[in-house]
Amino acid sequence: MTLELGFTTDEKPPFKYAAHTRVGFSDTDAQGIVYYGRYVPYFDLARVEYHRHLGLSSDELGGNEFVMRAMHVEYHAPAVFDDLLEIFVRLARIGRTSATYEFAAYRADDDVLMVTATQTLVLVDLEERKACKIPDAFVETVRAEGDDLER
Repeated sequence: MTLELGFTTDEKPPFKYAAHTRVGFSDTDAQGIVYYGRYVPYFDLARVEYHRHLGLSSDELGGNEFVMRAMHVEYHAPAVFDDLLEIFVRLARIGRTSATYEFAAYRADDDVLMVTATQTLVLVDLEERKACKIPDAFVETVRAEGDDLER
């Protein structure tokens, strides 16, 4: 059985997928708000669930893996312990060897925007430790979701 922690949505276009997470006590700092670095695992959860939803396992990448190249995060409002967050994710751009994802985290109770981010990941051949081409099957699976993918 495969348990998917995310869901398809048309609530916040151009996002088509989101995942829920709840702020844990260990996610907060001395001021009682989410420590800024704790958002990265929230984004990773949403991206992995998005891939799972699309059926894009590591097998689809020929044994290669995506690694982080760059990330930009903007903080709009503080989240606190026990807040339920919706992390919206989309694949905005696919290049030859890289993919750029966009994220927006909202507090579920009142729909306040907490954080926005972009992540650029590069597909790497783990044996060679070099960038490699993203398989066409991966690109076509994402493209089938909609026509807003930048190439």
